[in-house]
Amino acid sequence: MTIRSQSLDRLFDTILCLKDREECYAYFQDLCTIKELQDMAQRLDAAVLLSEGCSYQKIAESVAISTATISRVSRCLNYGTGGYQWAIEQLKEEESQDK
Repeated sequence: MTIRSQSLDRLFDTILCLKDREECYAYFQDLCTIKELQDMAQRLDAAVLLSEGCSYQKIAESVAISTATISRVSRCLNYGTGGYQWAIEQLKEEESQDK
């Protein structure tokens, strides 16, 4: 199953044009609800913690998301397209450059 479409291509093209964090805040605040942004951030937080070996319970408590959502993130992390893995690697690379 593919989710590819002209509309998604347009969306991703606009995201790729963003130059800095401030532009991201402005664009995503217009594009998404606060809840949608928080949900996406929580999923990424869960992926990072899962990659570090944290338990579902610890993640649920620290990130304040359901174990069902954590399970979905875990499936994507382990059997998905590699998006979470790539993002986590990028974060680690950025952190190591900042030190």
